[in-house]
Amino acid sequence: MGNNPLSLAWLRLPVESSLGRRFPEPAHSYRNPFQRDRDRILHSRAFRRLENKTQVFAPGLSDHFRNRLTHTLEVTQIARTLAGVLELDQDLTEALALVHDIGHPPFAHAGEDELNHQMKSYGGSFDHNMHSLRIVESFETRYALFPGLNLTFEVREGMVKHSRDFEAGEIKELDAYLPGQRPPLEAQLIDQADEAAYNTSDLDDAHSAGLFQIEEAVAEVDALREIFEAIEISYPAAQPRIQFLECLGRLINLLVTGIAEGTNKATREAGVQTVADIRRHPMRLVQYSERALIANRQIKTFLSNRVYYSPALLAEREQAVKRIADLFQFYMQYPGRLPEPHRTQATESSRHQVVCDYIAGMTDGFCAKLHLELID
Repeated sequence: MGNNPLSLAWLRLPVESSLGRRFPEPAHSYRNPFQRDRDRILHSRAFRRLENKTQVFAPGLSDHFRNRLTHTLEVTQIARTLAGVLELDQDLTEALALVHDIGHPPFAHAGEDELNHQMKSYGGSFDHNMHSLRIVESFETRYALFPGLNLTFEVREGMVKHSRDFEAGEIKELDAYLPGQRPPLEAQLIDQADEAAYNTSDLDDAHSAGLFQIEEAVAEVDALREIFEAIEISYPAAQPRIQFLECLGRLINLLVTGIAEGTNKATREAGVQTVADIRRHPMRLVQYSERALIANRQIKTFLSNRVYYSPALLAEREQAVKRIADLFQFYMQYPGRLPEPHRTQATESSRHQVVCDYIAGMTDGFCAKLHLELID
């Protein structure tokens, strides 16, 4: 551990303790199991499709906005940094960060909400975490000996638990993933790294889109106001946009440092000594420090009030919802228009599930193209 006061090295999940893969494979000569998982995720088609899936802002407004892929890379960078300073397993953390959004449908959360709405009409539901698991367990077809990517248990468990806990029997499909137990710290890091990434990047993209001025943000986010005052003193001649970007850099540092410090404090106060203790603990231990928690909450409130329901985004959301609803109903009525193997699957299993899976895998561009061809 050396002189690192934030180290939690004794709580690192040892790669040699992995519960392994669903289909056993021989060990690789120079890559450990978590590194192989990371590489399989990076080479998957579902990962590549994230490049053409909206994060918050559609690309029509600017070429510089985040998409789901660049957002994933930013989360991965933050998560690896946190795993490094806390001295947890960086390979497992990186794999979990890279895969955490792989199941997102087209058109961001509007697309997810509409797919869930359509599925409810048939007694089903849609959740992007569950869809992520189905992608890596079944839908990716790259290997002759097994379906899916055959990832380790720890990565699959982290995928379904990175943002929620569940009890035995609560979600029948997940009873194999240690219900009632907390995931290791590496998996717990992902949700907070995700928040730190999207809160700051959404501020950046919204400011770039002209949805607010820096003075409006600093009036509602105390930490940003303190940072901005220091930036004005240090760089009084800088352009407003440069001042804002300087603020964002320091704000990211505040949030990430807050996660590291808050997690170290909560973990030491809980007295946990092993990964098994982490699993048995009644609550998650990856937490913000008090100052970072307040900043994070104020950022979320500001974005909700000033950005996410702005007229420009609402118009895009309405268009996205219509495209997904129209395509869902079209394929329910005309399953013969589905491509193979979905067409055959629609005759052998629940049609609405097959239609949902097909649409969820689309990129924004492909969804819009199909809507134009089939509906318009």
